[in-house]
Amino acid sequence: MLKKLTELFRKDSELSNDSQSFDAPMAAAALMLEVTWADHETDAAEIERSVALLETLFNLDTPSASQLVEDAQERLQEHVGVQSYTRYLNEALGEPEKFEVVTALWRIAHASNGVDRFEEHTIRRIADLLYLSHDRFIQAKLLARQS
Repeated sequence: MLKKLTELFRKDSELSNDSQSFDAPMAAAALMLEVTWADHETDAAEIERSVALLETLFNLDTPSASQLVEDAQERLQEHVGVQSYTRYLNEALGEPEKFEVVTALWRIAHASNGVDRFEEHTIRRIADLLYLSHDRFIQAKLLARQS
């Protein structure tokens, strides 16, 4: 029985290590793509905005940010969901940086034909998982709408 428990913990540890094989820019890129795909349409303007926002948020050059988006697209084909990415960002970023990520998500949603209800729901879920207050969620929404 002890042997079975040891194997179970080893498998669990291997799974968690595999899910942590990314950094903050990759986690943010994956969340950006989740918002882009939330309305079941991939819009080139949203992808371009994602690249530009990654450049700004993480001080990247355009080729690096573009590659990051491509890598995130491939990763999301195998690792669906936002929990592992938000968990990582909670550990890696402070509240101001998480606020900036949520503001970026709103800016991506505004890049196409306005904010779809599915995009808003996705951003709300991400903000909740990042432990942002409702006030900060609304501040991010208003800030993104102004720009």
